[in-house]
Amino acid sequence: MDLKTATALRRLRLVSAPEAISFLLLLVCSVLKRTTDFNAVPVMGMVHGVLFILYVIFWADAWNRTKWSVKTGALYFVLSVLPAGGFFAERKLRRETEDAVIASRARQEGAVKA
Repeated sequence: MDLKTATALRRLRLVSAPEAISFLLLLVCSVLKRTTDFNAVPVMGMVHGVLFILYVIFWADAWNRTKWSVKTGALYFVLSVLPAGGFFAERKLRRETEDAVIASRARQEGAVKA
């Protein structure tokens, strides 16, 4: 894995958890708006919108660089629109990145011929 691909995966991983948190907070704010006088939906909506747009941009860049299959690319996109999906995406991306780093080091040391 080259440096640009690793960076693209890292950016996607780092934005996935905050995007999931902002989605959950937006849902809570929506409920509070309906049940109380508390209305933080405009602020949380903007925060979540910015994080979602960043997620989609980083997702497209990672998909382009890693050459994921359509199934894998679609999975990461679907995880972005599920309320807690960003947490699963972050975990899966962390494992994928760690596996790629291990494979890259093994190739550099000559332990694996691939």
